[in-house]
Amino acid sequence: MGSTDIKIPAVGESISSGIISLWHRQEGEYVRAGDALFTLDTDKVSTEVAAPAAGLVRIKAPADTEVKIGEVVGTIEDAPAPATPSPAAEPPATPSGAAPAPVVSPAVPAPTPAPAPSAPVQLEPQDRRVTRKKLSPLRKKISTQLVAAQRNAAILTTFNECDMSAVMRLRSEVQEAFQAKFGVKLGFMSFFIKAVVDALKSEPQLNSRLDGEELVQNHFYDIGVAVGTERGLIVPVIRDADRKTFSELEKDLLYYSNRAREGAITIEDLQGGVFTISNGGVYGSLMSTPILNPPQSGILGMHKIQERPVAVEGKVVIRPMMYLALSYDHRVVDGKEAVTFLVRVKDAIENPLRLFVESQP
Repeated sequence: MGSTDIKIPAVGESISSGIISLWHRQEGEYVRAGDALFTLDTDKVSTEVAAPAAGLVRIKAPADTEVKIGEVVGTIEDAPAPATPSPAAEPPATPSGAAPAPVVSPAVPAPTPAPAPSAPVQLEPQDRRVTRKKLSPLRKKISTQLVAAQRNAAILTTFNECDMSAVMRLRSEVQEAFQAKFGVKLGFMSFFIKAVVDALKSEPQLNSRLDGEELVQNHFYDIGVAVGTERGLIVPVIRDADRKTFSELEKDLLYYSNRAREGAITIEDLQGGVFTISNGGVYGSLMSTPILNPPQSGILGMHKIQERPVAVEGKVVIRPMMYLALSYDHRVVDGKEAVTFLVRVKDAIENPLRLFVESQP
């Protein structure tokens, strides 16, 4: 009987190893070519690896094992696909009071008896209070990057708040027609992406980065949008956000959201961003100080929309307000530029019709 090796594929130029976090198939289970076989966690992304052939899975490297690119972690033995059992024939009548004989289809072999459960391990009292497990490569990378960002950049945060009334009203007015025409909902994030691009054009210092003793000025607008997953925070990049309409941005956001949920984000999806937007408001955060996503010089933190009393033309009114936080590298960006940038974002969100009209083809 022949077999096919299951190898760890190359998932990026700088990645040499990873951890098998989960096998989607059990030992001896039949799998078809292309079916999800296991999830590989690396220091950048988590990737689902597909079966290279059809057959029975034989696992050599169990879950939580660190493996190298190209390493053989199992095999797939050639085997025919399991037959679909035909409807069982009606059993013959049995004498009154006699138990019917069991019927076994010849197409389905009897299952191997499950091994008897091992005796539970008796834990010492102190062992019940904690659980220890190794950090995943992705979590290690996040930890390293956050510490490096704090150590290697002069991070400063400036705050403001914006009235969400106008953008909420505009969304409400066009939502039905927008969704009918483009097949996606119009969300808040596309407005903030457009507002950030507008502010980057006004304050280009935020669209630059330090590289050693050189200042690199970007002339494109690839905006990273932070996405929380079960395995950690990742930042897929919306390419050429300045050239895209609201519907194109919403489709990109939906695409990356689905890929993140499925663990299908690639290295290419995460590379090349010039600025990051992080929305802690989806988790209920009212205010926070976001940390830079190196080597970028700026990150915008969105927060929860909350009705608050504000003064408008000498009167106290209740408005849906959002706190905004801009963290920036003070080595590259002066305070005046940062504040002006954030005010520009605020003005764009409070007057969203201009952004919406300008983005139409």
